[in-house]
Amino acid sequence: MSVNRWDPKAKKPPKGFNYLVPVLSALENELRDKVRESNAGKRNTESMWPVHQINWQRSRYVYDLYYTHGKISKKVYDYCIKNKLVDAALIAKWKKPGYERLCSTYVINPNNYKFGTTSICRVPLKDRSPEQMTAQDPTTGCRGCSSGIGQHRNIFGNKYGQNLAAVQIAREKRMEEIEQKRLREEAEANNTAAASAAAAGGGDSETDDDSDDDDYGPTPAAWASEGGKLEKESERLAEGGEEDVDDDYEQPAKKLKTSS
Repeated sequence: MSVNRWDPKAKKPPKGFNYLVPVLSALENELRDKVRESNAGKRNTESMWPVHQINWQRSRYVYDLYYTHGKISKKVYDYCIKNKLVDAALIAKWKKPGYERLCSTYVINPNNYKFGTTSICRVPLKDRSPEQMTAQDPTTGCRGCSSGIGQHRNIFGNKYGQNLAAVQIAREKRMEEIEQKRLREEAEANNTAAASAAAAGGGDSETDDDSDDDDYGPTPAAWASEGGKLEKESERLAEGGEEDVDDDYEQPAKKLKTSS
């Protein structure tokens, strides 16, 4: 994505802006494809729906990441505003009561509608007649962006009405849970292997009850004479590893029991 497409003299993006780039790039490419798409079979105003809807989704994505989820810094947010990567006028309306879900500043301009009114999408569903329940704004395609209970969750009824910030946060949490689960399973596997190795290493000594002298393990002197190899080997087994075995190491010979 070219972050300087509107301002060739724009400064370098601040730290953390790369967090936004994948989604902003995808939306920019989507908008470009929709503009080039044929308008055959569409009403004149309907051809402009993707422009308004993608503009809303892109602005909402940055707005929610900053104000709702706190995932980006103020420098990144201000950079997006200054370089017109988002609709600053629309975001300013979202901060006012009653306009939290506004689809476009176009629908609240009385000059754009007959009799000096606003769009049908600004009328709450509870105040509409049965014939108006499925009505959409002819310019933006919005089904209803008024605030309050009982309104459409997806104001456009398509993928452009999705809350991309919430989707991204949920995906990140899911990936974090999967990673934590993998680490727990790996730790449990290592503990099981270590316990098995410890049980196998102590099995021989428990079966020998004749005398204390009949010992299959090395004597303290042999332990020291091996230059620490046996000590390292025991530590490796306690951690559950079995691959890095020293080929040069030879098990000390079993002490032969001498007859008195």
